[in-house]
Amino acid sequence: MTRANPAPGAVAVAARRRPLAVVLAALAVLVLAAVALVRGGGGQPAHAAAPTSQYLPASSHVFVINLENKGYDETWGPSSPAPYLSQTLRSQGVLLNSYYGTGHNSLDNYVSEVSGQGPNSQTQADCQTYSPFVQTGTADQAQAVGSGCVYPSGVKTVADQLTAAGKSWKGYMEDMGTPCRHPQLGAVDDTQKARVGDQYAARHNPFVYFAGITGSPDCAAKDVDLSALSGDLASASTTPDVSFITPNLCHDGHDSPCVDGQPGGLVSADAWLKQWVPVITDSPAFKKDGVLVITFDESDGPQQDASACCGEGPGPNAALPGITGLGGGRVGALVLSPFTAGGTWSTTPYNHYSLLASIEDLNGLSYLGYAGTPGLNRFGLDVYNKGV
Repeated sequence: MTRANPAPGAVAVAARRRPLAVVLAALAVLVLAAVALVRGGGGQPAHAAAPTSQYLPASSHVFVINLENKGYDETWGPSSPAPYLSQTLRSQGVLLNSYYGTGHNSLDNYVSEVSGQGPNSQTQADCQTYSPFVQTGTADQAQAVGSGCVYPSGVKTVADQLTAAGKSWKGYMEDMGTPCRHPQLGAVDDTQKARVGDQYAARHNPFVYFAGITGSPDCAAKDVDLSALSGDLASASTTPDVSFITPNLCHDGHDSPCVDGQPGGLVSADAWLKQWVPVITDSPAFKKDGVLVITFDESDGPQQDASACCGEGPGPNAALPGITGLGGGRVGALVLSPFTAGGTWSTTPYNHYSLLASIEDLNGLSYLGYAGTPGLNRFGLDVYNKGV
């Protein structure tokens, strides 16, 4: 059954019928938003999280899984090579069928998810050399003006916001091994291609592209190998408030076939999801108040889909975020949660900036970068639709 954003009047009627606990939860969201207005996002100019009439659940644990380079029809269509994702998991959550990437190639999408920064020529090219970002100024929507890969410490991420708010975060990167692993500044990135036994890609780990994180002890403590996830999920108290999870170059669907002989593509991504998603959804934190988002960085095809949504346009550092056009193409996203109804969908347009803004909403944080774009859609009743 289609779940669309309800009209304001319908929301008001529904709100009058909600139990007192839900009304109190909504008031708590307004208080958190007011706090965010004062806090301002951990030191970086940011847009205040304005009070919203949309219902936000009292979620304390958000999980994001990023897969690679697949368009909406290939992943979610009737002939999908990923039946576990497109059918089994699809029946358990809400499918966002108008969810888009924000650029090409990979790195600019990951950067947008955690910081709201738009692409530049080097992030569009996946930063073949791990160069510093040379900033020459700041533009509208708190966009750092310049070019390069590793943003200066003044450019903040949702990780900085969470830390400043007394909340926790972690990045879980398959095959990374050594925590906070990245090339030396100025060196050629030797993780661009997979090797047998090491299919980690630094460009799929956005946290190592911000000097405020790599220069902090937090990087070694919180940007860790995927093998740490199971232990952290043992209890709700040891589960981070926000977790970003990246499979390796084979299991995220990027390579096909894989360097170790696995088929790769959606076949290997589906097998990985079948192993790891139950680890998350069976955890105490997820069962209590979790939200899991599974999406793709960008759409890819013979002519590389560069379609966009949500008012995305040229930024100060890149005339065309999609290189050949605006945006990163339609990829779709699936949201699983105790607060979502299985087998439903939303046609509301979203992109990676929307995801960042939605994570910030759940944590009472201000909006970073393009997450604060006026009119940008954030997850609301169309996503958190259980009982609507």
